[in-house]
Amino acid sequence: MSSYDRLPDNLPRPVDDGACDHLIGMYLPTITLTATDGSSVTLSSQLKKTVIYCYPMTGKPGVPLPDGWDEIPGARGCTPQSCSFRDHHAELSLLGSDVFGVSTQTTEYQQEMVERLHLPFLVLSDVNFEFCEAMRLPTFEVNDMRLVKRVTLIADKGKVISIHYPVFPSDSDASWVINQLS
Repeated sequence: MSSYDRLPDNLPRPVDDGACDHLIGMYLPTITLTATDGSSVTLSSQLKKTVIYCYPMTGKPGVPLPDGWDEIPGARGCTPQSCSFRDHHAELSLLGSDVFGVSTQTTEYQQEMVERLHLPFLVLSDVNFEFCEAMRLPTFEVNDMRLVKRVTLIADKGKVISIHYPVFPSDSDASWVINQLS
């Protein structure tokens, strides 16, 4: 296991800056994103309850994280968050939901992570920030990269009914979703 699989102690806690207050009641945009299996997914067209966890970026073994990554509140923890959704996937399915990860990384970058972590759900690439901008999701910049902040949306028939923001610690996200769906 790499150091990406565990959250370091003393990570700075992100604060709720109100950047996601507008999301409850919004409808998901009719935007098609490329999935890690090569298919195209339009989140607004999903028939089941839809869990969309947006995350900044996953680390890749052998590639250093951006400078100061652990000091950015809420940045660290994409791998533990994804693994938590993997580990709770059967339960989330039994609760009648589909799970999608969304980041602004390329599909090729995401495919490595999906294979390495054995994720049983699709991860979608919003490399052009179409979904992020349509939903007005909060972003941040590091090392000349613009990344989405960690936020989880639950939608029913394309309408956002619940949000988790800020998500901290990241590996608690799947449990929060289960509580919302139960």
